[in-house]
Amino acid sequence: MRKIWERDSVYSVLRYYVDFCTRSSYRRLSTEGAIPAEQAVLICPNHTNTLMDALVVLQSRHAPTVFGARADIFAQPTVAKILRFLKILPMVRRRDGIRNVLRNYETMDEVQDVLSNNTPFCMFPEGRHTPGRELQPLQKGVARMAFQSALARPTQVVPVGINYSNFFTYRGTCDIIYGAPMDVNAFLASTQDLAEGARYQAFLEELHRRMSALIQPSCPEPARFPAWLFPVWVAAALLALPIWLPAELMCKRKVKDRAFHNTVRFGFKLILSPIVFALWAVVFFLTMPWWLALALLVAYLPSYSIFHDGLTLFRR
Repeated sequence: MRKIWERDSVYSVLRYYVDFCTRSSYRRLSTEGAIPAEQAVLICPNHTNTLMDALVVLQSRHAPTVFGARADIFAQPTVAKILRFLKILPMVRRRDGIRNVLRNYETMDEVQDVLSNNTPFCMFPEGRHTPGRELQPLQKGVARMAFQSALARPTQVVPVGINYSNFFTYRGTCDIIYGAPMDVNAFLASTQDLAEGARYQAFLEELHRRMSALIQPSCPEPARFPAWLFPVWVAAALLALPIWLPAELMCKRKVKDRAFHNTVRFGFKLILSPIVFALWAVVFFLTMPWWLALALLVAYLPSYSIFHDGLTLFRR
């Protein structure tokens, strides 16, 4: 079986499309800072917006990245295979039960293999998503992985702050800030006199402090959608109707946690955009002059974004 950190040509091609969809989900998506190259690196962002957090981190770097996600979403074998193809490993939390926690040993071994091949591993050390600008307590797993890696190789932990203008509005803004790397080997050398429990606690407190410093107390909202563009918005809403309507119905009727709503909207855009494009192409070219059909197809491309931009105006 192919190792999760190894290059996959299908994944590499699809990633261009996924990154494009991620960037077009925000009116502004910026990245500040970077991670060390050719080293074992653990990337540690705050976790506020479910899958979108991983996607914005992924698009911020062109190099491969392996991610950790909560283990319960791997319950179905087919889903587990898809997640592995997407370079995501299961992370069992303490509240999942002691029997399930034992599965973490397999993941730990695989993470060490990832790090030994200079592929960054991204995990969300809070262990849960919380829409808000205050960092939750960090779980012990990140320290365990960092310490284990540092015993075998130079290891860096990079704190990351993901800052959204709004946690629930699609097409807001997002600023990603990579902080200064934390040298795990140097930390272990400077705390060798501490007991194991105190060492873990000191590491988590320092990482928590560094991550908290990267989380902005507020993030500017995007500029308003000009009211005079209302006819354009109506046209965009009609063109993008086959995408946004089922997405919004899913959010309203099936997804109770609002933090997942932008992930749902992104998922519908990712999957349905090329399908709807093909359907509109058939309809337009069979019923209209070629030049009008082509113009409508071009207008369709940004229609989903324009639709959500207009909603921002109406919410205000």
